[in-house]
Amino acid sequence: MYETHYDCPCLEKCPLSYAMSLIGGKWKMQILCTLNNKGKLRYNELRKKLGGISNTMLANALKELEESGLVKREEYLEVPIRVEYSSTGLCDKLMPVLDSLSEWGEEMMKDSYI
Repeated sequence: MYETHYDCPCLEKCPLSYAMSLIGGKWKMQILCTLNNKGKLRYNELRKKLGGISNTMLANALKELEESGLVKREEYLEVPIRVEYSSTGLCDKLMPVLDSLSEWGEEMMKDSYI
């Protein structure tokens, strides 16, 4: 069995649980991947690319991702005001981890009846 000093529940604060609290949820990983792949996007462009996400859910997820430093919100003082969202350097560091997780998921899908 694989054991590290991060085995849960022996730690009061688990780094893996903390990481998952930042990126977990139905839409956060899709938002991060979309912004990382497409670059800067305006709110409505991002919403169209995600398909099926509500305004409330997108606004809340973007706010949380911005607070955690994974997404940058840039406001341009134009008429009408233009707001663009993009991934940050912190998000760039996360992407190889998500790529590895995706590869693992793909292997698991091949071995199951999904």
